[in-house]
Amino acid sequence: MIGILATLSASAAAGMRIGIPLLIISLLRGINLWSEMPILSRISPPILLGCLISWSLVELLASKRLWGQRFLQLIQLLLSPLVGAIMGLAVAAATETPNWLIVLIGGSLALVLQLVQVGWFYRLRGLPLWAVFLQDILCIALVLFAFDAPWQGGLIALLLLWFAVRSAKQWYDWYRQGRAYLNP
Repeated sequence: MIGILATLSASAAAGMRIGIPLLIISLLRGINLWSEMPILSRISPPILLGCLISWSLVELLASKRLWGQRFLQLIQLLLSPLVGAIMGLAVAAATETPNWLIVLIGGSLALVLQLVQVGWFYRLRGLPLWAVFLQDILCIALVLFAFDAPWQGGLIALLLLWFAVRSAKQWYDWYRQGRAYLNP
């Protein structure tokens, strides 16, 4: 159970950012961790670390501007399921949970959270700066919770999933009201 909660926490972080969670995990667990991961084991560790640092800086700087948010959301929407699966595997490597289940849960949660973020971006016509800073802080906290306090990190991830479901219902109601207005 703790492994699933740690997976949820790490995957929720991947649903917000891509490079920052991978960089934090590589700094916490050591660069040798990536030699055990299916896709990342083929990349040289110094090159991988350089790419993670560069992409993390791009995420931190570009997310503060509207054009940067648009660019990042396209990349993150495509890569968040993959990164969520990798994060889940990296965190829950020592558990007895089957790898396919960890990959499925991690990738799905990261994709759902990324879709909600994209939805809010288009509904609000850009995320406010305070929300972007909150995402950065929450992303880092979720990665740290995945290692140090998986129970709390998993609960935060489940709260974010609940928020995603509530947002989807709110958007559906908003859409239906708009359609009822157009078709009396």
